[in-house]
Amino acid sequence: MDIPKNPWYSSYGMPKERKRDVLQGTLDLMVLQTLDVLGPLHGYGIARRIEQVSESVLQLNEGTVYTALLRVQQQGWIKSEWGASENNRRARFYSITPSGRKQLAREAHDWQRMATVIGRLLALTSPK
Repeated sequence: MDIPKNPWYSSYGMPKERKRDVLQGTLDLMVLQTLDVLGPLHGYGIARRIEQVSESVLQLNEGTVYTALLRVQQQGWIKSEWGASENNRRARFYSITPSGRKQLAREAHDWQRMATVIGRLLALTSPK
């Protein structure tokens, strides 16, 4: 597949608008999973970890991450407290709550079901 040389496309060929829609639908799940696996992290650390695991397919700006963190915290799925970062700067560290773990289980289950359905559809072959 030729990847369009177009500023509206991400580096792996998906239109940036579609990439953003996918991201908005799964960012809360990724944040909750990251905090569940790694424990308390600051927003920058969460963003870098998601980028690392995605092999830079998902490149998150801090504004996107902090908007998601605020949204998830307002739901009661994470909590935050101030602490010192690796370079001794004051940073807000986020951690998952018990209700966040329940939400993570629900979202992960829903995601797996959807991925299974999409996988089945992609496996279909057309008659020749």
